[in-house]
Amino acid sequence: MDDLKSMAVFAQIVDLGSLSAAAEREGMSATMAGNHLRALELRVGAKLLNRTTRRHSLTDIGKTYYEQVRVILHLVAQANAGVEAAQATPRGRLRIAAPVSFGAERLTPALGEFLTQYPEISVDLALSDRTVDLIDEGFDAALRIGNLADSTLIARSLQPYRMWVCAAPSYLSKRGTPERPEDLKQHDCLVFSYAGRQWRLGLGNHPEKTAVQGRLEVNNGQALRVAACSGLGIVMQPEVLLATDVKEGTLVRLFSDHDLPSRPMNLVYLRDRQMPPKLRCFIDFVAERFG
Repeated sequence: MDDLKSMAVFAQIVDLGSLSAAAEREGMSATMAGNHLRALELRVGAKLLNRTTRRHSLTDIGKTYYEQVRVILHLVAQANAGVEAAQATPRGRLRIAAPVSFGAERLTPALGEFLTQYPEISVDLALSDRTVDLIDEGFDAALRIGNLADSTLIARSLQPYRMWVCAAPSYLSKRGTPERPEDLKQHDCLVFSYAGRQWRLGLGNHPEKTAVQGRLEVNNGQALRVAACSGLGIVMQPEVLLATDVKEGTLVRLFSDHDLPSRPMNLVYLRDRQMPPKLRCFIDFVAERFG
């Protein structure tokens, strides 16, 4: 039998003064309550109660054991209450992974509101353009751009990730302005290491890959933006990274009349029937803000 349950029955017998009253309080038959008591005495190897047809009284060992049992039951009740409170209140540390550009330009500013709304949650945000492993690397959730591989992760669809092609006015004045995606073959393009030298620039829902060339290849979008602003070539990076430069005139958006393809963006997390409130709150917040 369950030792903790037997302890609870034993304490109720002592507190209420009878086995039948304890059985009723615990929602079981008197026979079952008696079985719990006998199992407990067998486990500890000592008689705990002197029993007569009319009353029960504690033995000397039973008195000491009863005091210890009350402490144990109180600690268990406190532990259960603590877990229930933790499940009800969003609190604790969240470890989140996000792509560098989106994480720095959009997610980080939004986290101020999230942390204000949930003062007992802290966030550890890791920015990387590689695909992290949620289990092996201990992440609660990750934002991913592009088509998802088949996995056991749950995915929450967000707004598509739009890409822009831009160049500095100084570069365009020297090399000319490409009018069509295929014109890029005659230009210096700034290559993003993770994307390679094939840019998807076709029109509509059927984008075609355009081979590009360039002498500078970088694994960081922010560095590519700086290179483009310096007139080193044509860059293809997310709208979130280039929009301010275009607005200020530091960069010129190319192919603005083309319906350049966007990339899907998802928030992914592990399947968990007992999802912590801190993660649920983060998922809802991101979905509302970027969904």
